[in-house]
Amino acid sequence: MTLRIPNEPPIILPVKEGVYRPRWSVMIPAYNCSEFLADAINSVLIQDPGEKEMQIEVVDDASTDSDVEALVMEIGKGRVSYYRQEENMGSLRNFETCINRATGHYIHLLHGDDRVKPGFYAAIESLFDDYPDAGAAFTNWDFINADGTLIKEETRRAESPCIIENCLQRLSHGQLMQYVCMVVKRSVYEDLGGFYGVTYGEDWIMWARIANRYPIAYTPASLAEYRTHYNSISGHSFLSGKNIEDLRKVFKEISLLLPDTQRAEASISVRRNYSYWAVDAAKFMWLRTGKKKVIYSQVYQLLRLYPHGTLVIKSFSLFIFVWRRELMINMRKAYKSLRK
Repeated sequence: MTLRIPNEPPIILPVKEGVYRPRWSVMIPAYNCSEFLADAINSVLIQDPGEKEMQIEVVDDASTDSDVEALVMEIGKGRVSYYRQEENMGSLRNFETCINRATGHYIHLLHGDDRVKPGFYAAIESLFDDYPDAGAAFTNWDFINADGTLIKEETRRAESPCIIENCLQRLSHGQLMQYVCMVVKRSVYEDLGGFYGVTYGEDWIMWARIANRYPIAYTPASLAEYRTHYNSISGHSFLSGKNIEDLRKVFKEISLLLPDTQRAEASISVRRNYSYWAVDAAKFMWLRTGKKKVIYSQVYQLLRLYPHGTLVIKSFSLFIFVWRRELMINMRKAYKSLRK
């Protein structure tokens, strides 16, 4: 029986002899995200260099929300291929399928609810041309909401295109990139294997493993868009608090790549950095979903992850904000009711 969450990196087989190799494989893993899928596909098609240069394929993890194949055929008009899992395999196995089905030299895993901006693929090609030893390359990115409105631009990692210095050490203190902006050479996946271990933060482990073996190139141009919504994999993990459980494993896996002398400092730093970020993220998600569960589950788990006075104060301030906000909403409702 195949585990939905592999305990070790799945093997990525080399492309078979005689198979044509385009430069690009844009693989779009999808599961019940049909409302966003057209955005993802169209963002690729408007910068499509042609089928000799780019493979484009949607890999459907047995979605139940719509006829995904019909949607892909309508939008792609034959240019975008479609593969459906016989049964739901889970995100990690679907990513594994994407990588093994990819025939290109550069693999972009573009989740079905994200999208890229014009110029993304040209910018990544330029990075690989300028830094041929790089095993992966990424651009800066924006956060957008469910309807595609800009929320914020991620902080730049450098001011000009470069190789990220001390990338593994930086990743041991915090996440530096997202799937949507990251492109990995297929040969690197063949060397290191696929995603494993957890369903929240599995990419963080992968980027650290790549940084441990290869240079990673970067451009500050913001050319990708990461969509935040509560129905995403990350959203569900936040609502349940499982993200913290997974991240304990993530931090441990990454620390094992570090020299012994750096592990203790990195452990404290990453738990602190993530905890502060996650409290703000919980507030953001509560404002957009109205689900108080996300506040309670996150704060409880975060205080176990990083039991520190500053985090207690930050968490208490969040509770006060929620209570005051709800009080104001209830008072407005009562006032409107009295006026009727």
